[in-house]
Amino acid sequence: MRRADRLFLIIHSLRGRRTAMPARRLAETLEVSLRTIYRDVADLQLSGVPIEGEAGVGYMLRKGADIPPLMFTEAELEALVVGTRFARAFAGSRLADGASAALAKIEAVLPPDLRERAAGTRIYAPFYKDDEREAHRHLIDLLHGAIGGRQVIAFDYSDKEGRPSHRAFEPLCLSFWGCAWTLGGWCRLRESFRNFRPDRMSGVVLTGELFTQAPGRDVAAYTDAMRGQFGGMD
Repeated sequence: MRRADRLFLIIHSLRGRRTAMPARRLAETLEVSLRTIYRDVADLQLSGVPIEGEAGVGYMLRKGADIPPLMFTEAELEALVVGTRFARAFAGSRLADGASAALAKIEAVLPPDLRERAAGTRIYAPFYKDDEREAHRHLIDLLHGAIGGRQVIAFDYSDKEGRPSHRAFEPLCLSFWGCAWTLGGWCRLRESFRNFRPDRMSGVVLTGELFTQAPGRDVAAYTDAMRGQFGGMD
């Protein structure tokens, strides 16, 4: 049995259990030594799989955690690698770090041949670090957090004509258009949905006020409004 298959079967054996499974039973089921089970479980734990327990006691998945079956095609793995590269290049640090960590966990239990093929994809998203780029990543993280926390933000904005304005805004979502991000939500100045480019914002602050997504001003209404303008929002 390949090691990748064995690791998958260990996770599958622990899924949904309410009591710890002894390592000896795992060893008997998989027809390997106890030492192999101890080593495999330790490697899974180091890769981030939420397995609790220890040798001599037994193992189980942490309460509330579940691991989906790791059965990916070569094309699916390549998509994950490319997506991670794009997140690192264009998203904020929060998403970039999360994508990299998730991919590392997946790669930890892949067979070597698939891991090498996935890592060898020739689609790149080069990125660099400088003060401007780091400021952009910080801003994306700030806006992302404001969306999740339903926090009203305030900022100064300069439109494409260079005309300045000050906005109080209920942020609902971030969209990436391949060359620029936009922040979508409800503009209190215009009393309607608006999209703003983060690279034209300045002085962005969290006001400390929370907003509720009332009908007609929530993300579903925003998506419907944008679908009418752009033909689709996915």
